[in-house]
Amino acid sequence: MKVRLMQRDSDLDLPPALAGFIAGSAGVRVLEEQETVVRRALPRHAQALTQDLELDTLFAAMAAGDRVLLNVVRQAVFASLIEPQEIVYRQQVLADCLEHPAVVRQIYDLAVEAIAGERQNLGLSKWSSPDMILRRSVGVLELFVDVLRRLRQLADEHGGAFRSEGFTELFAELSRELDDDYLRTIDGHLRILRFRAGVPISAELGKGNRGTRYVLRRSPPRKRGLRGRFFRGGRPSFTYQIADRDEAGAKALAALRDRGIDLVANALAQSCDHVLSYFRTLRAELGFYVGCVNLHEYLVAKGEPTCFPVPEVSGEPSFACRGLYDVCLSLSVTERVVGNDVTADGKSVVMVTGANQGGKSTFLRSVGLAQLMLQCGMFVAAESFRADVRTGVFTHFKREEDATMRSGKLDEELGRMSEIADDIHVGAILLFNESFASTNEREGSEIARQIIGALRETGAKVFFVTHMFELANGLFRSPMNDSALFLRAERQADGSRTFRLVEGEPLSTSYGEDLYRRIFADDGDARVVSGSD
Repeated sequence: MKVRLMQRDSDLDLPPALAGFIAGSAGVRVLEEQETVVRRALPRHAQALTQDLELDTLFAAMAAGDRVLLNVVRQAVFASLIEPQEIVYRQQVLADCLEHPAVVRQIYDLAVEAIAGERQNLGLSKWSSPDMILRRSVGVLELFVDVLRRLRQLADEHGGAFRSEGFTELFAELSRELDDDYLRTIDGHLRILRFRAGVPISAELGKGNRGTRYVLRRSPPRKRGLRGRFFRGGRPSFTYQIADRDEAGAKALAALRDRGIDLVANALAQSCDHVLSYFRTLRAELGFYVGCVNLHEYLVAKGEPTCFPVPEVSGEPSFACRGLYDVCLSLSVTERVVGNDVTADGKSVVMVTGANQGGKSTFLRSVGLAQLMLQCGMFVAAESFRADVRTGVFTHFKREEDATMRSGKLDEELGRMSEIADDIHVGAILLFNESFASTNEREGSEIARQIIGALRETGAKVFFVTHMFELANGLFRSPMNDSALFLRAERQADGSRTFRLVEGEPLSTSYGEDLYRRIFADDGDARVVSGSD
């Protein structure tokens, strides 16, 4: 059986490290080691994205304290989809989850129960004797059959209320493959494999009177009633009884038993692994949606808007949003967050300038978060959002001074830019936040101008927040102005900020004097020099 809630044609391809983490582990230390391995399996730029967009806040809200969910949502967010139809497929599944969260959580809990139950049977190791393997496999499969039966019942009860292709196919397969006759047949086989009346084995004598051609036989039907017990009939049988203290004889008999059930034990162990793999995949794929439900419930309770974005085919740049806000900022404060309305269709560069602390960096993070959430099939923190699909999201934000003094800030910025150039593909989106401002404005503007030009040639989309007037004004007055949008952080006449962005020509000042007056309001003699900071 297949889950196929994340992808139409196949199950989610779990990295080995993530599959092991989902399987669970005994001991906090081992769990932390597995989590480290999962982190290392992420793209190289994942750490920079997490830091610049404050993604840990998003992941924590989605996971709600579940460490397995934390790693599942992290993997899903960084594994961006690049086909609009794949994104829409996930959106439809998520819409069902948002409409029926209780049922989805019940299914998720059943998958968790099955995986946890399998781990409780690890006392009988897979590397023990065939007898131990058989005992463990029978016990685990009995647990799995019970969970599958309840899973099928949920599908029968609630399947008609789900409309997405993913859930419709999942529930139909559960009802079709796990009907009552099939489950009764499995129960019957498992009862037989308990071998409560002994293990029926046939064998032949080979060279040197050694046993050969061991075959496990079907147990004869039990005779019922008094007549069957006392008058068994049939051919006479020969028996051999081992003395109570005959350890060698007991070991020899156990060896015969193991030879007879070896193939069956291995086949049953493989069946366990197959069903376990199904539950792991179900937990991982549903885990992503449970994380989305957790986040959605929080935002709705706070009164923040959400929407399903419209993914458009890559090619001509498209971008339009209404009420777009930084979801991570909203998760960190009690107040509602101010959103922005921007239309940048056909614009490959969006240059953001204006007043200090006017919401420029917040807007930049909201763009990156929205693009990531769109391309993993999530809803977006906005009233409406539309954008073309990109091959990757990259960030280049300013960093603090290197405490080790191994390199200057400009060297560090150029080094990170070089790593991005190694990883980037044609048609990506890059977010720059006050990049290359660690040198003088003329040199920094020239570096940024050349990088923007090179990125344009690769079909990349660039959002650039800067205080460098020479860079922004030069681009504004260049012949390529038609493919760029210029936004400015809005400032009221009294110096207050609205935290909204408006279209406007770059200004030669960032109004740093407003911040100076706010901080040193008591110093009436303070003199301020306006500049581009």
